Amino acid sequence: MEKYVDAFLHSFLGTLEWTWKSIILEVPWYTNFFWGIIGISLLVWLLEILFPWRKEQSIFRKDFWLDAFYIFFNFFIFSIAISGFYKVLELIFIDLGISIKDLTVFHLNTLPLWAQLLIFFVVLDFVQWFTHILLHKFSFLWRFHKIHHSVKEMGFAAHMRYHWMENILYKPLKTFGIMLLGGFEPEQAYIVHFAAISIGHLNHANLKLTWGPLKYVLNNPVMHLYHHAYTLPEGKYGVNFGISLSIWDYLFKSNYIPEDSGSIPLGFKGDENIPKGFLGQFLYGFLKRKNLEKE
Repeated sequence: MEKYVDAFLHSFLGTLEWTWKSIILEVPWYTNFFWGIIGISLLVWLLEILFPWRKEQSIFRKDFWLDAFYIFFNFFIFSIAISGFYKVLELIFIDLGISIKDLTVFHLNTLPLWAQLLIFFVVLDFVQWFTHILLHKFSFLWRFHKIHHSVKEMGFAAHMRYHWMENILYKPLKTFGIMLLGGFEPEQAYIVHFAAISIGHLNHANLKLTWGPLKYVLNNPVMHLYHHAYTLPEGKYGVNFGISLSIWDYLFKSNYIPEDSGSIPLGFKGDENIPKGFLGQFLYGFLKRKNLEKE
């Protein structure tokens, strides 16, 4: 038990220290996700201001500051809090004799760097796409994913408005994806992570951007807007599940873009019952609805 406690504390304190060093600029700039995310957010927000798709939408749209807080909570505060648990889980797998090599499909370290990064990006994106479908398909998971779909006006920061329970699901499945790659992240994996953050911000932004012919490969704001549409095609529990790549939706016939005016209602039936404040949303899915609606 002592080794698990030590591992928990070491990982927790290590993540906390790294985050602090990022804030005070004591880590290499290319691994500084704290200021990197702030920079990406400001850049995409500037694009929204200069080239708004929905021109009637305010620069400080509905729930702008709530979503801005979610950026820091989900990417930093919660990541620090949960880091120790993941380290303990890793040790438990090792103690059970479950080896990374048992699941390895690709050995990235034998490939050129560009191939490592490409495979890493594609595999992780497919795992997240599949996980995203699960969040919509199963009512227990949809209960938490509703927080993300409670956005009523799209903007870059809506990318990070999601229930902390999604981290609990996504992280192990992303780790599974890495295990398929031999438990190996390319040395320059930060390139993939920054690219995914940028694409995610753009997908939620108030921008009319389709990437032209590349729309069949890369997700985009026009396509993703319909993922958040209040009214879905009959018989569908969701469409356009792509995270960074749209290709999975086109391959598996879950794509849907009927028009591109950008003026569609967002949300879902019953979204008026979602708490308006962060604390209520944080607890959503665990307490009785009548208690949540007080928030």
